[in-house]
Amino acid sequence: MTSAPEKTAVSSPDRIRAVQRRTLAVLSAAQIVGGVGVAVGLALSSVVVDRLSGSTVISGFAGTATVLGAALLALPTAKASGSGGRRAGLSLAYGAALTGCAISVLAITLGSWPLLLAGLVLVGGGSAGSLAARYAATDLSPRDRSARHLSLVVWATTIGSVAGPNLAKPADQIGMRLGMVQTAGPFAFAALAFALALAVVLFLLRPDPLTLARSQNGSQPAGPGRNRTIRTAWQVLRTTPTARRALVMIAVSHTAMVSVMSMTPVKLHHDGSNLDVIGLVISLHIAGMYVLSPVVGWLADKAGKVPVLLLGTVLLLASAALAGTAGHRVWQVTAALVLLGLGWSCGLVAGSALVTESVALDRRPAVQGLSDLLMNVCGATGTVVAGAIVGGLGYPTLGLVVGVMVGAAGLWLALTRPRPTPAG
Repeated sequence: MTSAPEKTAVSSPDRIRAVQRRTLAVLSAAQIVGGVGVAVGLALSSVVVDRLSGSTVISGFAGTATVLGAALLALPTAKASGSGGRRAGLSLAYGAALTGCAISVLAITLGSWPLLLAGLVLVGGGSAGSLAARYAATDLSPRDRSARHLSLVVWATTIGSVAGPNLAKPADQIGMRLGMVQTAGPFAFAALAFALALAVVLFLLRPDPLTLARSQNGSQPAGPGRNRTIRTAWQVLRTTPTARRALVMIAVSHTAMVSVMSMTPVKLHHDGSNLDVIGLVISLHIAGMYVLSPVVGWLADKAGKVPVLLLGTVLLLASAALAGTAGHRVWQVTAALVLLGLGWSCGLVAGSALVTESVALDRRPAVQGLSDLLMNVCGATGTVVAGAIVGGLGYPTLGLVVGVMVGAAGLWLALTRPRPTPAG
């Protein structure tokens, strides 16, 4: 039920715009501190699992556990949002990440890598919350600004993603001074970051944007019911071609990005590049993913979501071609990774905005949750398949396979000419 204060708080368009500005600021703050927690965990998880297990093979499951957790928590986050508003959904995600960090600290203290992997699954809630926050930015957006508002929250992730890894070492040193075992400190610091993100959402995301949007629209929260979220999402996708196409393009963009990005450090290492070079290439790739996202959002609102999705496929195709033909040229690999990030940004921002505008308000959380689930499942699958391709056939073949996948998706999107469906 929508509370009376939230119903009366938005009696004018000016008031709605003021609430939306506050919502964007609060979501961006949560993204920054939550992004720090995610980045700290990603920076050390595989190293810690490797040390505890003594197996390089097992260490690879650290990243898989986090991605799996993000996928598993996508639908519960969406279900909580659908029934209780964005505060409920984001609180569930960040609360799970906080719990996962606490379990990780305990696992490192006990020297148990299986327990650490279990904790990392819950740490994936941080990524689930980050993805869900971008959709929360659109609840009160005017239709012609939804992509821009979404992209601002995506952009805020940049700060946490860049700062997080650099804070891991000082956090470890502070943790050991406080009596923690080595590498437990960064996970304790990540727990504090997620606790702060949780507090920001609980105390500052008021009024709740989705609850307010429903009160303005006359929509009702989703009712209780087993598996209602995923069932509702599939029902919408069967009858809404635009949303279906948007989800496919988000999934394809994410799969292409993760597949090439995950194997590029291995390729550079085998070519003789040192860690400084590899780190610079990945940093420029991350910059391509996030830094220009507000420009991508502005373009999606001005030129249309589908044209920007097609632009994203062109950028991803160019990236695959450059990566596949780079040989030992580091500059060409770097250019490929920057274009890869830009193409991913186009797919995520324009695709997410298209999902939002093509689905009625009362069913958006369900479809948005399914979108995030598919993103993470495709990302995990892409990493595994990319490793097999590079291991068996080489990095150039990976570029070819990704190019064919992206090209086919782009051609399908261009030929089907989706028409936006008015949202309720």
